[in-house]
Amino acid sequence: MLLLSHIYFRTMQIIKKYFTDLTALQFSQFEQLETLYKDWNAKINVISRKDIDELYLRHVLHSLGIAKVQAFNPGSKVLDVGTGGGFPGIPLAILYPETEFHLVDSIGKKIKVVQGVAESLGLKNVKAEHLRAEKVEGEFDFIVSRAVTQMPDFVKWVRKKILKKQQHSLRNGILYLKGGDLTEELSLFRAANLYDLTDFFEEDFFETKKVVHLPLKYKP
Repeated sequence: MLLLSHIYFRTMQIIKKYFTDLTALQFSQFEQLETLYKDWNAKINVISRKDIDELYLRHVLHSLGIAKVQAFNPGSKVLDVGTGGGFPGIPLAILYPETEFHLVDSIGKKIKVVQGVAESLGLKNVKAEHLRAEKVEGEFDFIVSRAVTQMPDFVKWVRKKILKKQQHSLRNGILYLKGGDLTEELSLFRAANLYDLTDFFEEDFFETKKVVHLPLKYKP
């Protein structure tokens, strides 16, 4: 049973388990991720060997945890800071083809991978740039990330990049994937809300994983 579970983590089926309404195109795009990332990883190492073997659990499904907390409306704009090889931005862009995603990273070779994956999948809603978060122009409904730094520093990078208009159930701001005890890190942010990913996914990997929602005020 443990062996079967381990194999299950490594296949596209774990995505289908939690996202049952995928179109044929979305299913195909998710399915292609394994081959694309293994090919790119052979040229530019952006994902560890252990993680590439469980890509769908540790990267794709983890990224999609944000979608369980907040679905993105058509026409909305999302900034992915420190995207690395394209997480959480690429899986979210597949799931929400009518939402605009801007993926940035300070390391150029990682953005090269993101651009290659997005092009191969035909993702017209993805813009990927080799850029530090502070240099990004524009405003966004949400800024997403996977624990690139401590929250106080992250807020400094992005606090002036929030759209004034609200069009989602959650207030515009940060949706941050992070694990462990966040009590001290979030002590300055009383408005922050934590969502345990174990409420949505039953796999042990998510035992300490959370989505942090931190609403941010519009600052012209």
